[in-house]
Amino acid sequence: MTHTDRHFRYFLRLISRHVLLYTEMITTGAIIYGKQFHRLTYDDSEHPVALQLGGSHPQELAQCAKIAEDMGYNEINLNVGCPSDRVQNGQFGACLMSQPDLVAECVQSMQQSVSIPVTVKTRTGIDHMDDYEFLTHFIHTVSSGCKTFIIHARKAWLSGLSPRQNREIPPLTYDKVYNIKTDFPDLEIIINGGINSLEEAKPHMDKVDGVMIGRAVCHNPYLLSYADSQFFDDQTLPLSRDEIVIRYMNYMQNRLAEGDALQRMARHILGLFQGQPGARKWRRYLSENVYRDNSGIEVIEDALKYMQAA
Repeated sequence: MTHTDRHFRYFLRLISRHVLLYTEMITTGAIIYGKQFHRLTYDDSEHPVALQLGGSHPQELAQCAKIAEDMGYNEINLNVGCPSDRVQNGQFGACLMSQPDLVAECVQSMQQSVSIPVTVKTRTGIDHMDDYEFLTHFIHTVSSGCKTFIIHARKAWLSGLSPRQNREIPPLTYDKVYNIKTDFPDLEIIINGGINSLEEAKPHMDKVDGVMIGRAVCHNPYLLSYADSQFFDDQTLPLSRDEIVIRYMNYMQNRLAEGDALQRMARHILGLFQGQPGARKWRRYLSENVYRDNSGIEVIEDALKYMQAA
């Protein structure tokens, strides 16, 4: 949430040609009633790109899935993992794990409305409903209409912890996800949670079908630069960081002409030079200048000059 908007996804596609990109979670109401319909907009270069939906009404989810398919999205993902209070008040997200029959109905309704894959992102459990039997029952029930599960290898506490704490405090239980793949070999199982590099991702690929990385990419997006060669057998050399900035500046100029705010686009590149000489100066210069009135693309150009001189 607040990270994987269309600007960030365009930026990430400059780094990797093949990784599957996900939107922020968008609620069905925000789409159906038009308040945030603009968040569905994306650039064609983002493909493959999946829309992540939040909702619990089968008909509304089916309607939104059809809209997304007509717009060219490659996948629809139902969020059954977010534990925030706002999401719970809307009766979707992680609290839906306690209603596997409803989740199955939602997935089947979407799957009947579209020809693209419908997937589910979930946790290993919620509150005290966190034993392996609970997880297997959920997977078994929902798999009647879903063949791909992205499992965050932590349970979620629906009260007492903030969403951020729910990403850090509940212990990681990778073995549960591995066991799901063993017990449901015909399902595609993607593991998520606490994976901070491609090196950390590789061992998981011996046990499951894929890896999702979230926060680490937000902080250090260039870690995806060798994902294509290591996981997709594409030996094309990745763009350098400087080349990425130059191409992203061209994108930003076009978006600025359409009225987008510089700071909304520039914030995504703060971590591009993570671990490189001058990275702190890069972040500081951008942070101090992109929010000034009348700041333009020259702020990015000047920051790049500082990096090249570092």
